Amino acid sequence: MTRLPALFFTCALLIGAAAAPVAAQSERYVERSPSRDGIGKVYMGREISAVMGWQGAGWLERSERAQEERTDLLLMALALKPGMVVADIGAGTGYLSRRIAGLVAPGGKVLAVDVQPQMIEVLDRLVRRNGLKNIEPRLGSETDVNLPPQSVDLAVMVDVYHELTYPYEVLASVLQALKPGGEVVFVEYKAEDPAVPIKPLHKMSEAQIRREAAAHALEWVRTETGLPWQHVVVFRKTR
Repeated sequence: MTRLPALFFTCALLIGAAAAPVAAQSERYVERSPSRDGIGKVYMGREISAVMGWQGAGWLERSERAQEERTDLLLMALALKPGMVVADIGAGTGYLSRRIAGLVAPGGKVLAVDVQPQMIEVLDRLVRRNGLKNIEPRLGSETDVNLPPQSVDLAVMVDVYHELTYPYEVLASVLQALKPGGEVVFVEYKAEDPAVPIKPLHKMSEAQIRREAAAHALEWVRTETGLPWQHVVVFRKTR
């Protein structure tokens, strides 16, 4: 009989440990009625936007994109070098992954992560069609990019972070995947510029990006403002 109290105590500890992450998430996020383009979940004062589904793949591959967003300037801002391992988080169709691949060759590769299996299928098809050998499609989850620890030199999120259902958890998993001193780059439509023709919830201000990054072991490095529609905000992993 003396074993029963100890058993109950052990069970209580296990239940408490399992409940802790759920409790932390409930304290981190606030639920409210969703707006037209949001999911009704608020993080640090920002309502998280609804995700653009795989059905929108054509928009990611639109012929005007290179000129509208000046992808060439973005690639320059990333300061890519041969041999780098780059994680394209929320890679979608692999529009950016395919352009990064040649810039990190020889010796480098792109880990193209997305949470939608249908988008991964589109990405994989386009990668094979273009004969690119150094892009690895990876299926992530809502809370984890599912990449090996300390395996990535640079992680980039292009018009993705504002849609993450669990932004804190995903960014924490990105940091685990970064090598010491690795960098993470937020590319987001400028909320400060009303002329940018994007719905408000799909934009982020630089101040909001920096506020949310400050919850992690990240230090701000620089902000590139030369793109017509987007910020490029760069942070470095500090530990």
